[in-house]
Amino acid sequence: MIALYFLLSALIALAAAFARQRRTVKRLGAAFYLVQLSLVAHIVAEGYGEVSSQFFRFDAAGTLFFALLTIVSAFVFVHSCVYLRDNPIKEYRLYFTLLMLLTTAITGVYFARNIAVTWIFLEATTLCAAGIVYHRRTAQALEATWKYIFVCSVGIATAYLGILLLSSLGDGSLRYEELARSVGGGNPLYLKIAFLLILCGYSCKMEIFPLYTIGVDANFAAPAPASALISTGLVNAGFLAVFRVYRIMEQTEAIGWVRNVLLLTGILSLAVGALFLRRTNNYKRFLSYSTVENMGIAAIGLGIGGIGVWAAVFHVVCHTLVKSSLFLQMAVVRRIYNGYRINRIGDYIRINPTGAVGLLVGMAVLLAFPPSPFFVSEVMLFRETIAGGRWWVAGTVLLLLCIVIYSVCYRIVKLCYQSNQDSLHPAPARNALSWAAFSLLAAAMVVGIWQPALLQQLIDQIVSL
Repeated sequence: MIALYFLLSALIALAAAFARQRRTVKRLGAAFYLVQLSLVAHIVAEGYGEVSSQFFRFDAAGTLFFALLTIVSAFVFVHSCVYLRDNPIKEYRLYFTLLMLLTTAITGVYFARNIAVTWIFLEATTLCAAGIVYHRRTAQALEATWKYIFVCSVGIATAYLGILLLSSLGDGSLRYEELARSVGGGNPLYLKIAFLLILCGYSCKMEIFPLYTIGVDANFAAPAPASALISTGLVNAGFLAVFRVYRIMEQTEAIGWVRNVLLLTGILSLAVGALFLRRTNNYKRFLSYSTVENMGIAAIGLGIGGIGVWAAVFHVVCHTLVKSSLFLQMAVVRRIYNGYRINRIGDYIRINPTGAVGLLVGMAVLLAFPPSPFFVSEVMLFRETIAGGRWWVAGTVLLLLCIVIYSVCYRIVKLCYQSNQDSLHPAPARNALSWAAFSLLAAAMVVGIWQPALLQQLIDQIVSL
């Protein structure tokens, strides 16, 4: 089934690349998402755990993140159709071709049961995302594209060295389940080095310290709807790649050291996000640094262990809905103001009340105010941290979150209520797009109040892999 999915997705994307009309591209996009939904239906009907081929498996983790990817990417496609309606047909069809190929490559990461296959598809996401980043063809976009290709390639190469070292400690197999069984008795020093190389390499995809900057630059240069996919679907691919290696390390003597490294990485990522949220003067960079901050919280959850792992997965799931909603709202802001400058645009509450309410509610959800799902995950993290006697971790995280709360409130309120610059001429708002983006945020708030049994079951299975 997975081979058929890749074949159909590639054919549809290829057809979109040669389409002569926008209407044809839209129809091919509808066909692409029908294939996505068909795969979701197949997995649900057959049950997770099915081995689709030698290299892929429909497990709980892949199923949950793929379902989220299908939802978010469909919203991104619809918003992109409006966002790019004035672009030449050549740029229009290339963008959507790359968008579909990026979604397909991310899917390959989600369902890979082989660590080398994960690596291959993550490298494929670099090429697809780079083309999207260069969409506007400006000097700034060109610089961001080359930076993205170079840094991601270095990161992926670093991760490859870690994969080689890790596989050499086992029986030579590259499947996750067999690696977990065979590396248990490996040299702890080599295991630590392997994990450090993989974590550093994949940090460019997960958008955590140390290679977080390249994701921020990519989101800044890419069209806002595509940034919604990069900051959620692609970041989730990086998280899942790190998480699967983390599960392997749990079977070894190095797990204590691995958790400490993740804890330190998470705190550094949270610190970077908190500090740059206050300094940036661009709303897209602002949301990108928020992604760094939230993925830092997820890394802290893995580093804490125990219930913190459950909280980390739940946090990443809810972050997908929240952050995609905010980036799509920011795409509406871009259409109205033709820019993202924090010190120039304002009075959004009068110009687009629906979008302003969506941003204000999104601000409250992002800051973990009930009924935010982040309130649930962060309370779980604090409880586990205090129970483990790590008071310094709880205190540091709490201090950094206070900085985040101040920065986010200041920026979003400023957009909604500060006076708009006279030189700007806002375009009319489209409430339908703002309502569509708000629906993702509403879904996240529902999860914050009530976690469906199916969602809890999936996360339980992911944590117990």
